[in-house]
Amino acid sequence: MAPCGREERRPERVRPQLAEVLRAALPAFTLNHRLPAQHWKTLHALLRCHTAALGGHLYGCAACGQQHFVPHSCRNRHCPNCQRASADEWLERQEASLLPIPYFHVVFTLPHTFNGLIRQNQRALYQLLFDSTSATLLAFGERKLQAQIGVTAVLHTWSQTLHDHYHLHCVVTGGGLSLNGQKWRSTSARYLFPVRALSKVFKGKFRDGLKELFAAGKLGFHGSLEPLAQPDEFAQLLRSACARQWVVYSKKPFAGPRAVLAYLSRYTHRVAIGNGRLLALDRTTGTVTFSYKDYADAARRKKMQLPLGEFLRRFCLHILPARFVKIRHYGLLGNRHRAAKVAAARAQLPDPADQSRPSTSTSTIASSPSTAAAPPPLVCPHCRSERVFLIARLQGAKAPVPLTDSS
Repeated sequence: MAPCGREERRPERVRPQLAEVLRAALPAFTLNHRLPAQHWKTLHALLRCHTAALGGHLYGCAACGQQHFVPHSCRNRHCPNCQRASADEWLERQEASLLPIPYFHVVFTLPHTFNGLIRQNQRALYQLLFDSTSATLLAFGERKLQAQIGVTAVLHTWSQTLHDHYHLHCVVTGGGLSLNGQKWRSTSARYLFPVRALSKVFKGKFRDGLKELFAAGKLGFHGSLEPLAQPDEFAQLLRSACARQWVVYSKKPFAGPRAVLAYLSRYTHRVAIGNGRLLALDRTTGTVTFSYKDYADAARRKKMQLPLGEFLRRFCLHILPARFVKIRHYGLLGNRHRAAKVAAARAQLPDPADQSRPSTSTSTIASSPSTAAAPPPLVCPHCRSERVFLIARLQGAKAPVPLTDSS
């Protein structure tokens, strides 16, 4: 017992890393489940990240004489350790395209009725989600403004508890370049398009796209979904999904280009679950505990404990198909003609004094709590001196990283 009047200091609990949880979950999980090749490739990349298996650089310190090894990262887009740097690099490229206009955040969500179908047809239905969403927004821009607006869309497939939740986060320009390219047409600074109308058009485009994929035999139906291969059953699925209004949510406009960059830095390279949400790994009970926001309860922060196998199953739901692009640009921001169209838009905007590029830099954004920058890599971990020099580049180990911990 601690002395009277003094509190006993409890040792700080070390939170697990995602790779540690995956390594603990894989052995038992793979006894009863077969994983697709893309899942294996992603999981093994995450297990190897920042380990000797990927090689690295051996440094020496001229101040204290110590050596230290800096392992390479996996650079996988599902890795929470690697996406921070990828986000910073991506933001540098996007900054030049920002305009001194209002930007809106619109979210398009698919009904959960489609969850099973999407799991078995990820590439086709993710593509359809992008196509339906972008076509809806661009059509409203042409109809309401007689202009081509700009859209950046980011695919998210998860809920806070790692269940299926398929939706697109879209950053939309508050206006567009007239169809003849001669004038900038602005929206209201507070209002983009009516969400009920957006929802109706979005639902119709996705429904029609599903019908076309079904008619062309481009959808797979396996296991419990085999009955959906019959036209009557598939039509019933569509009727059930379309019976209610689909969720399209338009948030308040961003407070200028600075806020757009801050938002993008948080959302574009986010993964299903990061290390910060992992709370505890219990190998004895075979469970993992993580935090989540319960949006049905005023976004209160809560804890959830899952068996390791169930955690791994849910995590794998959100591994994207190989080479599938999850961040896309449309209309005014389309990659092919973006530079020319953005320049034309900037030339048509009023108040040329405000048309300079925003002062926000990626280094400023990276210093925010959600994307805190990593310490400089060329600093000696022993004495913190910057008198560090490269000794050798070391190749990665050929042997695979073990699926179980040696401890």
